Amino acid sequence: MGNQQGNTHIDVTLDAIGLKCPMPTVKTAIALDKMQSGQVLEVIVDDLTSCRDLPRWVHTTAYKLISVNDDGKIGHIIIEK
Repeated sequence: MGNQQGNTHIDVTLDAIGLKCPMPTVKTAIALDKMQSGQVLEVIVDDLTSCRDLPRWVHTTAYKLISVNDDGKIGHIIIEK
């Protein structure tokens, strides 16, 4: 498990394609809860409101938002636990 997104090592990828708000955030919280401190989660979404909502949620937690990228169809949100 694990791959690279740019210069960031990804430990876990959460495929949230097809999920509508608030489910990407709920699934992200569950995934991060199962991860070790310092690990990095990539969340892939097609509900691009998540590219706005997930970073807002991360800022209310102890997690670190690394990046948010979208091509207008698919978004990638990278979060460090």
